[in-house]
Amino acid sequence: MPLSDLTLAELEEYVPALETPDDLHEFWKRTLAAQARYPIEVHSELIPTHLMTLEHYDISYSGYGGAPIKAWLTRPAGVERDLPLVVEFQGYNGGRGLPVERLTWASAGYAHLFVDTRGQGGTWGGGGHTPDPQGSDPAAPGFMTRGILDRDNYYYRRVFVDAVRAVQAGRQLPGVRAESVTVAGGSQGGGIALAVAALVPDLTAVLADVPFLSHFRRAVDITTEDPYREITRYLSTHRDRTEQVFRTLSYFDVANLVTAANAPALFSVALMDTVCPPSTVYAAFRQYAGPAEIVVYPYNDHEGGQAHHWTRQLSWLADRMPPGEFPTPPRP
Repeated sequence: MPLSDLTLAELEEYVPALETPDDLHEFWKRTLAAQARYPIEVHSELIPTHLMTLEHYDISYSGYGGAPIKAWLTRPAGVERDLPLVVEFQGYNGGRGLPVERLTWASAGYAHLFVDTRGQGGTWGGGGHTPDPQGSDPAAPGFMTRGILDRDNYYYRRVFVDAVRAVQAGRQLPGVRAESVTVAGGSQGGGIALAVAALVPDLTAVLADVPFLSHFRRAVDITTEDPYREITRYLSTHRDRTEQVFRTLSYFDVANLVTAANAPALFSVALMDTVCPPSTVYAAFRQYAGPAEIVVYPYNDHEGGQAHHWTRQLSWLADRMPPGEFPTPPRP
């Protein structure tokens, strides 16, 4: 697949003009303050998976509006000391799946909380387990336009609050080193991780792999792929709502939000990505207020670096948040 966006040389100079609301951070401060009245209410249950080296817990906590959000917690088996925590968010319309699907972070010596995205998990993977009880005005199929005419009702307001509270819930779990928390994710999960980085001030690190939800205006203008195309289809019908739609989206654009982020971040971008165009990834990278690095995969589409990138993430994170040590097995 040929390049469909800017060249790497152009991307390295790319500083986009963004539509940033004057009350962006006040909106999110007010949103999180209103949600603080709902207790986190974390529930944890050890479940059997027949894996000798790892243990799994079925987690539930209270997200936006007190609605229950599901997650899996995976830890190295037999490790009693508190471990640093990686909170990971899922890609678009994937769910938390089965507990045996995500093993790498725990195998590397971290506690790993893998979080459902409300209402999602019906298209690929092992499925989701978290409904979204809030309704919506007329919307295009998918999640991108649910409540899009009103920032208070927009779908990703609930999702971002759920994600912030996932960090709060994770810090309450036994066996977790509460002061050592990294947020991570790819695509939608990467965008959510960047939003959390802006809304939670004391994270250890951020891993954003080919992130979604950035520079909406450009993404909608240049990509022919879903999920951004959901917005295009909506606007093709609601022709008189364009500015209202982009006004709402500006409160959820991570390229706007990350001006408040401070934790060290590792981004990745794929130059042939038609789902999350590289210029939209660079928009968030350029605006990121904390120390940030980016890994470029010149000949990849939205799959990005996959396992190659995870090994880079592991090495990068180990320098900033070292994993726990596994117990020494007894000698025969």
